[in-house]
Amino acid sequence: MNRFGRPPVSLPLLRRLALASVVANVGIVVTGGAVRLTGSGLGCPTWPRCTDDSYTTTPALGINGAIEFGNRTLTGVVGLIALAGLVAALMYRPRRRSLVLLAGAVLLGIAAQAVIGGITVRMHLNPGVVGVHFIVSMLLLLSTYAFWRRVGEEDGPVRPTVPRPVRTLAWLTLAVSGAVIVVGVLVTGSGPHAGDADAARNGIDPQTISQFHADLVFLLVGLTVGLLFALRAVGAPTVAVRATAVLLAVELAQGLIGVVQYLTHLPALLVGAHMLGACLVWLSTLSALWATGQRQPAVPAAAVQHPDASATPAPALSH
Repeated sequence: MNRFGRPPVSLPLLRRLALASVVANVGIVVTGGAVRLTGSGLGCPTWPRCTDDSYTTTPALGINGAIEFGNRTLTGVVGLIALAGLVAALMYRPRRRSLVLLAGAVLLGIAAQAVIGGITVRMHLNPGVVGVHFIVSMLLLLSTYAFWRRVGEEDGPVRPTVPRPVRTLAWLTLAVSGAVIVVGVLVTGSGPHAGDADAARNGIDPQTISQFHADLVFLLVGLTVGLLFALRAVGAPTVAVRATAVLLAVELAQGLIGVVQYLTHLPALLVGAHMLGACLVWLSTLSALWATGQRQPAVPAAAVQHPDASATPAPALSH
């Protein structure tokens, strides 16, 4: 029991809440895409109210107002899930500082997203602000994924389970995956799906930036293939090989969607699927990197401050 007379939170409950936060943040990206793809970005023309006189949508705003207001409501749901995760991390015993910090970062990130969303509306869907909104969503996915994974891990340092060059290749794959997302945001900002018929575009030539995006995707796939072969060559743990194979499969599926949507002039349904695919590629890349290391048990503070006097002293290191 804690000091309020309630039992501490169980590890399975904490892990389920962390996973729910991952799923919810993927969901809000997809619904946010639906707002843009239906031209509902200014369905509620102001923020934090939906109109100057109402916090909720009105019949005069039609279906676009309902879609935009629905997405705002889902943001509140995602925030409540994050709040539950933070409360659970605070109640878990023994309390783990890493989990509290990660859960707190998720909640603060969602609050920041709400503000950025409001700025997006007030700036009439400026493509730069819309792009920042999406990139912050990817950072939130990083935070929620880390929260979920850390629940089941120790709190000590990470010990690589593969040779350093292979782990460096995994980090490089993550960096290129992030670059693909950033350039993908620029591609979207140059295309037709602005969220509103009168919204500005970023002025970049769509064909040029799309080609650059495709080049980065080819690089990402090549790095992933190289990582997969390297993991097999060094006898890496099965979990790392499997995670990288899943990443490659997701990348190929995402690439196929990207080619088809380009050739069919960006139909809304395929663009929405591509946004979901971006989330899955990012999460799969994180999974592949995570699988190349393993956290060790934390060293108790008492053991650091009061080492065993009977232990053989370590030899001095020369500098």
